[in-house]
Amino acid sequence: MKYLKYDKESFEALMRRVRACTLCEADLPQSPRPVLAASEHSRIVIIGQAPGILAHDSATPWNDRSGDRLRRWMGIDTNTFYNEKLISLIPMGFCFPGYKNGADAPPRKECAPAWHHQLLSRINPSLTVLVGRYAQQFYCPKYKTLTEAVQSEAHASQSIIITPHPSGRNNRWLGKNPWFESSLVPALQQRVQALLEN
Repeated sequence: MKYLKYDKESFEALMRRVRACTLCEADLPQSPRPVLAASEHSRIVIIGQAPGILAHDSATPWNDRSGDRLRRWMGIDTNTFYNEKLISLIPMGFCFPGYKNGADAPPRKECAPAWHHQLLSRINPSLTVLVGRYAQQFYCPKYKTLTEAVQSEAHASQSIIITPHPSGRNNRWLGKNPWFESSLVPALQQRVQALLEN
């Protein structure tokens, strides 16, 4: 995906505005605390769901078991994953959304329309990894299901890879779709490695 830059604000100033965002303050269970990590020099952008409570408390994205599995899928260690010069971590919703029906609530809908284009236009990544249904529906809405999106986009684009969310709640999906870990994960690792080596 390519984005057009449309103003001259520095990336650092933009990140300060993002981190000070209070767009959905009235609907959050806690005070706003946008959790993301980004640099305009990143070659890879990971667009996930929303920070969980561990990420919220530590102000570190993907600071949980889902993050461990995502790093395994990508074939990278923690230091590489959190190196903003290489990888930006931008969720669909920037703040912890609370809980719903015993699980994390969906990401707030205000964040992506308000901030994603401004961030991605400056990063202009070589690879965007869309993690989970919320990111897929926002960026690739043409697919009826996540399974169709994961399968189709793997063959359609060198700039986008779609994965299921690495949460343990998706173990059933992974069990029903063994091709993901047997064929798509190695392809993801090769693509990531090629970008990080250049």
